[in-house]
Amino acid sequence: MMKKVLISPAKYLQGNNELSNLGSYVRGFGYNALLVASTDDQERVQHHLDEANEKENFNLIYGGFNTECTKKEIERLRRMCAKDNCDVIIGLGGGKALDTAKAVGHFENKPVIVVPTIASTDAPCSGLAVIYTEHGEFEEYIFFKRNPDLVLVDTGIIAKAPSRFLVAGMGDALSTYFEARSCAKAYANNIPGGKSTLAALAIAKLCYETLLADSLKAKAACDNNVVTAALENIIEANILLSGLGFESSGLAAAHAIHNGLTVLEETHHYFHGEKVSFGVIVHLVLENAPSEELNKVLHYCQSLGLPVCLKDLGVTDVTTEKVMEIAKAACAEGETIYNMPFDVTVEDVYAAIITADELGGSI
Repeated sequence: MMKKVLISPAKYLQGNNELSNLGSYVRGFGYNALLVASTDDQERVQHHLDEANEKENFNLIYGGFNTECTKKEIERLRRMCAKDNCDVIIGLGGGKALDTAKAVGHFENKPVIVVPTIASTDAPCSGLAVIYTEHGEFEEYIFFKRNPDLVLVDTGIIAKAPSRFLVAGMGDALSTYFEARSCAKAYANNIPGGKSTLAALAIAKLCYETLLADSLKAKAACDNNVVTAALENIIEANILLSGLGFESSGLAAAHAIHNGLTVLEETHHYFHGEKVSFGVIVHLVLENAPSEELNKVLHYCQSLGLPVCLKDLGVTDVTTEKVMEIAKAACAEGETIYNMPFDVTVEDVYAAIITADELGGSI
């Protein structure tokens, strides 16, 4: 029989003003906590951190974060962790800061608390990190032995972040069901090296259904910095449902296209989820999905302002060479595009990108 695996963080906690309880969670692991966060993210939530320290006595060591999850940045923070004898690593901010914190915890064998301040990716729950070069290009994935010990989501903080982050998270979460479906058809391995469970597939489908039901209402709430039931649902979809769904069901073409897009400098100013949303459209073209489904996804993206063509990602001069460059990178050895339930060639991917760009650009 096939081995089925489902992995998840040890604990997921979501609620308004929950960051003020951070101290009680830190004390469950020790006293010295290394905070991996950019200065901007730290300052945005400093009053919550101060309140947490007033409620519970613990030593917060500010490690900073230098914008990219690179091997050099991970090594810098590892040295700091060892020097200050840290008991637990806290990642606070967006996906790259959280991935860096997870990597530091992994290599130093320390527990990790993840505190996303935006819901722009499904990185918080996962047991992996995406490593980039100093120039912002995708380099490799690093897989860890375990997922974060705690994912602490303060919905009040996420509601006050620019809604573009939330929408980008919807773009990332949009890929979860389609990639899970392809992996299941291909009997492909998921991230921990087993086959998907019925639970993971159901979670991926629920993620997609939640996006269709609540995305516009959640964006309106976030635009006005308030927490509503719809916003709570979308935050859960972007972070928890998408996180569990992708990791325990697998990635396929959509994320490989994202990785391919990073070779073009023009796309570096766009968020991960924004590139993934176009990757979903390419994914659906590649598998020749029903027109009704493809159109539903195209109009969903358009209604939220997610990219539907290369021009929306800053690629105004679309040339054969550029598209072929994306296709080749998406088909690099070890890429998740080979989890599709059929053989994929660079020429197939080139054709799918060109077609997706035409379809998206014409709506």
